[in-house]
Parts: sequence; structure tokens; C-alpha cells
Amino acid sequence: MTTPIEHFHPFVPAGGVGSRLWPLSRADAPKFLLDLTGSGSSLLRATYDRLAPLSGGRVMVVTGRTHAPAVSAQLPELAAADLVLEPSPKDSAAAIGLACMLLLRRDPEAIVGSFAADHVIQPAAAFQEVVREAVAAAASGRIVTIGIPPTSPATGFGYIRAGAPLGLEAAPHALQVEEFVEKPDEETARAYVAGGDYTWNAGMFVAPAALLLAHLRRSEPELHAGLAEIADAWGTLAQDEVVDRVWPGLPKTAIDYAVAEPAAAAGDVAMVPATFTWDDVGDFAAIHRLNRVDPAGDSDVAVLGENTRVLADASSGVVVSDTGRLVALIGVEDIVVVDTPDALLVTTREHAQRVKDAVNSLKRSGDTDVL
Repeated sequence: MTTPIEHFHPFVPAGGVGSRLWPLSRADAPKFLLDLTGSGSSLLRATYDRLAPLSGGRVMVVTGRTHAPAVSAQLPELAAADLVLEPSPKDSAAAIGLACMLLLRRDPEAIVGSFAADHVIQPAAAFQEVVREAVAAAASGRIVTIGIPPTSPATGFGYIRAGAPLGLEAAPHALQVEEFVEKPDEETARAYVAGGDYTWNAGMFVAPAALLLAHLRRSEPELHAGLAEIADAWGTLAQDEVVDRVWPGLPKTAIDYAVAEPAAAAGDVAMVPATFTWDDVGDFAAIHRLNRVDPAGDSDVAVLGENTRVLADASSGVVVSDTGRLVALIGVEDIVVVDTPDALLVTTREHAQRVKDAVNSLKRSGDTDVL
């Protein structure tokens, strides 16, 4: 049994469409609501199950109003007070800031943890041990991020440059963070990986709620003031009126810019390196990594979906289908086929990142019925 951590309040920002996974991921069925690993659990359900033992079941989910029914159906044990609904997307700083304010009102000693709903992490036990160390480091008065040791010179992630050990008995692996670095070019990323002082920034933060909000107030006073007005009205008869009036005018910014980077410059950020595997399931190449199934015996084709019928002969790649239609692959390499009732995607793993460009083209042309 996992012993809950006193005053630890994790929450899950569940937003984003996952446009690089279109047409599998849609506005009304974003990737965090999908089972992308063939495990039988959605990414959101798996995230909740990793966090609940650490907090005695106290887990808050922050998501859009349109996703409330689906989130409640996937997490029936989620208390009504722990489902926080955004009227519209405002990037991560607004969602995280509001969650921190609501949790601080519940517990003045709250140490909060923000963990995205759409990451694949294994094993859960290793993740939980790292989080325990991060909470211990946060209790020393720091904002703590969990750094992912890079496995490649990826240019799609931000990086964290770590410094000296903090020397904390309860968090022996915690390091001072020198700076957060934006997504680099490939040459720079190779140097980061070779140097060994950098980890990927996966956007997982653990911090005393009061400290995180102090940095938010300092760097984004307008956003902080608006969120405070919403939090003061939360749970009252005025909640809906205040949210609908204040939320649209809130500045839209990421927590990295609003809090992490200025806090690191002030020396208030630490990092605990991950000992677990991590994948953000950012495109169909990730689907291939996470679903290695060989239906024919001489092919490397990952197959995902219910009632999927695939014939693969000397082929490799990914097939996602729920239509029941037979998909036959013969002598093709690294192909991606996503077959849905109203849209068919055919690309390659090499070009998987460009699916987002197709989504943007569909938006510009007005073909939003398939998004």
C-alpha cells in the first residue's frame, strides 16, 4: 500500500486537442480521453490512477466545460468539487494558477503537483517514488520540476539545465536548476545530450501553492488578479457570473514563461531526475513505439483500435482503425494509416509531425466538421 503524503494535492490539467494525432484525436475526443497504448485505460484514467495513492484519493482535474461528461464518466470517483471547468482554453498558467488558488483555500500548507493528462509513464511505482522526493524538495521552499533524461537530441521539447545537488536528506537526488531552455535546434540539442547537464522539460511541477502563486503574482499581476477574483467567487452563487465575466479577458500564457523561468532566475527552482520511462504521445511515431504488434509474423506494424482488421505483408508502420474495414499493407515501410468513418489519413512516421499542418489547413479552409 502507498502511504498518502500529508498536504500533497495533485491536479491534472486536461486540455489540448492533440492535433498531431488527427483524425484519431478530435476536439470532442482529445487524446487524453483515448486509450493510445492498448492497455484498456485512457491516458487520463492512467494519470489519475498514478496520482491517487500519493494523496489519499485527492486529485483535482482541470478541463474544458465540453469535456466534463466524458471526464466524469471515465473518473466516476472524482468528487464534484475536484472537477474544475474552464470556459475556454487559456494555456497552462491560467489552469494551474486557478487550481493552486482553490487548493490553497482548502489547505494553507498545500504542496501542489501539476501532471498533464496525456503522458505515458512506466512503471507507476518509480514515478511515485520520484514524486515523493519532489514533494520533499518542495517542502524546503522550492518549485520542483521532474526532469526526463533525454534519450535523443529531440528538438520538440524544452530543456532544463541542472546545477549542484541541494544536499537535502529527504530528496537526495534533487538538483538546483540553473535555467530553462526553449526548444533548441538539432545541433544545440545534440550538445545538450552529450554534455549531460540537461534534461527534457516534461512540464511536471511540484511546489508549495503559496510560493508558486507568489511568482505568478510578481510576473503576471493581471492574470493573478483575475484568477483571485474567480477563486474568491468559487463555490458561491456568483461563481458562474464571475467566471464568465473574468475568464475571457485573462492573459494567455504558459506556466513556463509565467512562473518557471523567472523562478529559476531567482534561484527558487529544483529538479529531480526521473527514473521512469516517459512519452508524451506527441505523434503517430509514438503510437508505434507504444503499440508494437506484429499481426502477420514478418511485419512491424503497430495496430490500435477496436475491431481492427489488418493484413500486413513485408510492411512496417502504424494502423489505427475503428471502422471494421480491412486495411491491407503490402511492401510499404513506415506507413501511417488512420481510418475513421469521416476521414482517412495516410502518411509516414517520418512526416508524422506534419499532421498538425494538415489540421491547420482544414481550419483555414473551413472544413471544421472533421476536426
